[in-house]
Amino acid sequence: MPVTTRRGAVVGVLVAAGAALTAGYFTNGFGLLPEEYAAKPVFAEEGLAIRGYDPVAYFTEGKPVPGSEAFTTSWNGATWRFASAANRDAFLANPEAYAPQYGGFCAWAVAAKGKLFSTQPTNWSIVEGRLYLNYNDDVQQRWEADIPGFIAEGDRRWPQILSAS
Repeated sequence: MPVTTRRGAVVGVLVAAGAALTAGYFTNGFGLLPEEYAAKPVFAEEGLAIRGYDPVAYFTEGKPVPGSEAFTTSWNGATWRFASAANRDAFLANPEAYAPQYGGFCAWAVAAKGKLFSTQPTNWSIVEGRLYLNYNDDVQQRWEADIPGFIAEGDRRWPQILSAS
């Protein structure tokens, strides 16, 4: 006769939840469901673009670099931080050259789903001189599987997404 213990019940629930996640339940391509954002030109939590990272540093240093409260500017409805005055000035001279595409929302989600989701500054790529950010490592791998296709679809969808705002 099988005996169910409290520990056994907990393990059973965990196994069932793991199976559901593996099967794709409770997910939408990101793992656990992330928050979907309303259309706006820049992903900026609490008004801060790229979670406070310097957009210029991706190009000049080849890596994400936290910005400083000492070097900021406002652009496109968000506050942008920079690691130096020189980076801030470069951005001000040509913000479109340094700002992430699709307003810094997850590039894969814009392209594949036509939806707006958050990003992590450490999930990034520069393609043909344009910065793209993604939600997490798993989504970054999906993005990298067909970057040209996702860029073409994201470029097509982005104006439609913005016009819905």
